[in-house]
Amino acid sequence: MNILIFGPNGSGKGTQGALIKKRFSVLHIETGVIFRENINKKTDLGNKAKGFIDRGELVPDEITVPMILNRLQKSDCKSGWLLDGFPRNLAQAEALADALTKAGMKLDHVIEIILPREIAKKRIMGRRICAVDNNHPNNIFIDAIKPVAKEGKLYCRVCGSEQLGVRADDQDETAIDKRHDIYYDTKTGTLAAVNYFRNRTNLIEADGAPGVEEVSASLLARLS
Repeated sequence: MNILIFGPNGSGKGTQGALIKKRFSVLHIETGVIFRENINKKTDLGNKAKGFIDRGELVPDEITVPMILNRLQKSDCKSGWLLDGFPRNLAQAEALADALTKAGMKLDHVIEIILPREIAKKRIMGRRICAVDNNHPNNIFIDAIKPVAKEGKLYCRVCGSEQLGVRADDQDETAIDKRHDIYYDTKTGTLAAVNYFRNRTNLIEADGAPGVEEVSASLLARLS
């Protein structure tokens, strides 16, 4: 089973991707990891990508797409893959679809986690990080994972630690808005990429507003 997953920052896309990976034994592939692996291993594509990154430029699709395709063709992807973080725009969607077709690789499903922009932003800014274990989910804007409030202080809902912090980039509204500008753009951005696949493969839409369990139950039922 080969899957693309889309969702704005704050939609819980990473969490749902991990659950899908576990349920269907597919490899969860994040494009950022592909870049780091190629750069660290000094592959030809990695060296080319590093040159653009070092100059503060975007890596061209003619480097990114082959890099991703090479990863999807490795032996550990034979049982299926879930690609997360690419494509980010319409041009990349077209390039990826063309590359998959030429490689004889079928795309079985495209998942879109739908979440209104303002809710997505609040969820990002509401994240609270437990210093004991940063995998403990706490968010002041999500009822199901709100930290415990006692005597004017917030405590981790999992371990009870008072050591809750925030990531600086989670509080940078300008940076959040820039990422969301790209995602919610229906003409050339990420939502344009989603719409490109809408009539080309099985598109599964999931409301990202409910809790993690409700969203995962909806997705897993339609992927089965």
